[in-house]
Amino acid sequence: MLDTGTSRPRDIDWKRAAGILYGDWGTSKAYVIGLAFAVAGYSSFWLILPMCLLTALVGINYITICRLYPNGGGVYASVRHRSEVISIVGAFLMVADYIVTASLSSLAAFTYLGVEHPIYFAGAAIIVIGALNLFGPKHSGAFAVMVSIPTAIVVVILGFFALPHLGTAITHIKPLHSGIIHNWTGFVSIVLALSGVEAIANATGVMKLNPGSSLHAPVVTKTSTKALLVVLGEVVGLTALLGLGMMALPGLVLAGGEVNAPGAQGVRDYMLRYMAQVFVGDAFGPLFGTIAAWAVSITFGLLLLSAVNTAILGLISISFLMSKDHELPPVFAKLNQFGVPYFSLIVMVLIPAALVVLVGDISGLAELYAVGVVGAIATNLGATSTDRKLALKWRERILMFVTFTILVAIEITLFVEKPGARVFAVTILAVGLIMRGLAREHSARKDARAKAKGHSLHHHKVAHVSITSHDLGTSVARHNLAAKHAFQHPTQHHGGPILAAVRGLGKTLDFAVSEALETGRPLYVMFVREQPVIAPGDRKKKWYDDLEAKEIFESLQTEGLGEKILPCYTISDSPPNAIADLASTIGAERVIIGASQRGTLITMLRGDMVSTLSKMIPEDMYLVVCG
Repeated sequence: MLDTGTSRPRDIDWKRAAGILYGDWGTSKAYVIGLAFAVAGYSSFWLILPMCLLTALVGINYITICRLYPNGGGVYASVRHRSEVISIVGAFLMVADYIVTASLSSLAAFTYLGVEHPIYFAGAAIIVIGALNLFGPKHSGAFAVMVSIPTAIVVVILGFFALPHLGTAITHIKPLHSGIIHNWTGFVSIVLALSGVEAIANATGVMKLNPGSSLHAPVVTKTSTKALLVVLGEVVGLTALLGLGMMALPGLVLAGGEVNAPGAQGVRDYMLRYMAQVFVGDAFGPLFGTIAAWAVSITFGLLLLSAVNTAILGLISISFLMSKDHELPPVFAKLNQFGVPYFSLIVMVLIPAALVVLVGDISGLAELYAVGVVGAIATNLGATSTDRKLALKWRERILMFVTFTILVAIEITLFVEKPGARVFAVTILAVGLIMRGLAREHSARKDARAKAKGHSLHHHKVAHVSITSHDLGTSVARHNLAAKHAFQHPTQHHGGPILAAVRGLGKTLDFAVSEALETGRPLYVMFVREQPVIAPGDRKKKWYDDLEAKEIFESLQTEGLGEKILPCYTISDSPPNAIADLASTIGAERVIIGASQRGTLITMLRGDMVSTLSKMIPEDMYLVVCG
């Protein structure tokens, strides 16, 4: 048995990473600016400015986080080596954040689009996006880039039209009136949209490596740092500019937490659309103002829906990873035929869909939002800054600890001043810890049953060679040589071996075996277990722990070839990459796969395996599709 271990293709470049980050940070303008005005009126710029500075501070710290953790630097992964309990708390705080992110982004999208009853559209959209994810779409990062580019262009244009009004804006700015405690509470209430840094930190494990680095000593700073700096510059600069430009809008009136404008009611939740209508309309007339307003609505609506998808993927990924680590019940790790944890997806879609309908207000959702993300980021920064084993410069450590202190102060304020946020966070933590207890109990019972049976895995007839990725090439060469001498067939084989990637018993496997018998070539039979996330425990998982792989590999014993067939097992979040990597490593002469039985819609959502794989394998390698 050739165990190729786990596989995670490092194919996310800085543009896709920036798209993932911009989907959260970039959307914050859509609602933060209006919420700030609802809190402090024409004094709100003095709250928006420090919020931008805090965003910059967090971003700078996460440049360091991404450098330190090139295999995943989210709070759950990076804190786990310090304390399992703290990592669990941080993970459930991120779950709370992702839940509210999905609800808030969906509601903001349909508010910008101006539909009637946006609450119900928002809930339905979350369910539809979740249903599409049952097929495991692989191109969310690319879609985020496609949507973020026009959105960024529209925001830059809007900022350009705001420039002539800055003089008026400065004259409209009022000083903060109330005391420091009241103003601090107002500032805390608009600290939103920071969770994107956790998403990009989690993605370091699939980012492209720096030139000269390797899988065994990965460095991803060129990808992560560029993505963070590009998005950070746009978000901080343009949020501050548009926050100042908002001060130029005449006649904005506070009314019970809402913001009304001359001829427009309730502009708090679509302030950028109203700004586009006023500023562009002043320059070119009402028609162009209306067109500009719709351009803002459509681009931000799509970007916000992309943020919903990113939040859902974050939810199923973290719940799947926790289940694999026995921190959640095993049902959260059960996969459908497309490699998607379906139970986790259903639960993690229904909760935000119900939340958006129950709360039904952007301001109310915003109150729930910050407590999760601020707590998770504070946990990550606190654990990292106090870890003496990490290669941190003293100024990086001090800056990180200062940021941690600020975030802790914000979190405490949220717990004191926002009872709804307090109840929501405590509920998520309580439910999560109860499920953790159930998962641990289930794991203990399973271990006890295994010990009672006294089952030994050493009696399997199929040989098992456990190797790591760095000695894969040597092991493959050794197996090729052994297979070459082992084949006793009249037809002497010429050329490279055959690689058959199979999902189960059937025509593809039968055809591959017959080809090996006819040509005398070595045959590698590969089974790829597709998963959305590679958990640490998966690196130790063997083929005999996977019932489907076990059935396939044990069936090979009846083909009359004995050890002449070389079974291969791997776990990957991208089967085409895993197949292409092994095919190139062993120097396969041909790759055999089964024809897809999926419908047009599923092929469109997941991508076509044949076309994807054909682009990855070398030109001199044959791709045989067994239909």
